[in-house]
Amino acid sequence: MDIMPASWSRDNGRVTNATPRVLVSVSSLAASLAAGEPVHLLDVRWSLAVPDGRDAYRAGHLPGAVYVSLDTELSRHGAPEEGRHPLPDVSALQDAARRWGLRSGERVVVYDDGPGLAAARAWWLLRWAGVEDVVLLDGGLAAWQVAGGALEAGDAVVGPGDVTLTGGHLPTADDDDAAAWPARGVLLDARAGERYRGETEPVDPRAGHVPGAVSAPTIENLAADGRFLPRDQLAARFAALGVTGGSPVAVYCGSGVTAAHEIAALALVGVPAALYPGSWSAWSNQPDRPAATGPTP
Repeated sequence: MDIMPASWSRDNGRVTNATPRVLVSVSSLAASLAAGEPVHLLDVRWSLAVPDGRDAYRAGHLPGAVYVSLDTELSRHGAPEEGRHPLPDVSALQDAARRWGLRSGERVVVYDDGPGLAAARAWWLLRWAGVEDVVLLDGGLAAWQVAGGALEAGDAVVGPGDVTLTGGHLPTADDDDAAAWPARGVLLDARAGERYRGETEPVDPRAGHVPGAVSAPTIENLAADGRFLPRDQLAARFAALGVTGGSPVAVYCGSGVTAAHEIAALALVGVPAALYPGSWSAWSNQPDRPAATGPTP
């Protein structure tokens, strides 16, 4: 599927609302809400340390935002060799999306408490399922609060949605694809550098990386304020990582979450990329899959 941005809007050199399918700025979102436009807000607060963000959501969220559970709604439970966050069944995802109030043809804005590392999973998954107008709030809740945006507490009440979802609208890679990918293109590892190098592994059975993968920590796509870097800086970063000349690109992380954020960054510079949903959590649970260590592919 084509995820190349169609147009760009810039604010002091920063991408603020590059294609409606990637980012929306706080100011643009506030204007849409003030104008009464139909916008569905999804709060996807999650981290390895605190996987259930519901308490934080209830303490304060964007007005009208619905809480979305990454662990139970944006993934399913599977065998260890499928990874920690296998993609959900489309029917289950559609049921969840209708609970969130999503309606066909209406815009969806996803955010988390900061840079979008968790919210990007919802952005990617909904696009994979056929929702075209879904965007990340650049800077997330933190940027909203810095701009003086109002918050509300408790659980938002929304009416049932009618959205119809189908899968396969964005490319994915499986274990065998990931093994072969470096020979045909660029495989990016979006985890922290120390996990890529095999110096530490806090979650998964083995340390290291997929042989041939290039270290590309997702966090390096962000400025200090938690928003995406300007487009020219992102383009230069990916070019330095070998993303040039139209070579096919795939991305993985620990369990297919922060890799989606890297795919969003790539989309901002016009580079489509496949997601390896199982990621290192799937790979490392298969003893026959080799693990490389050190700073090089």
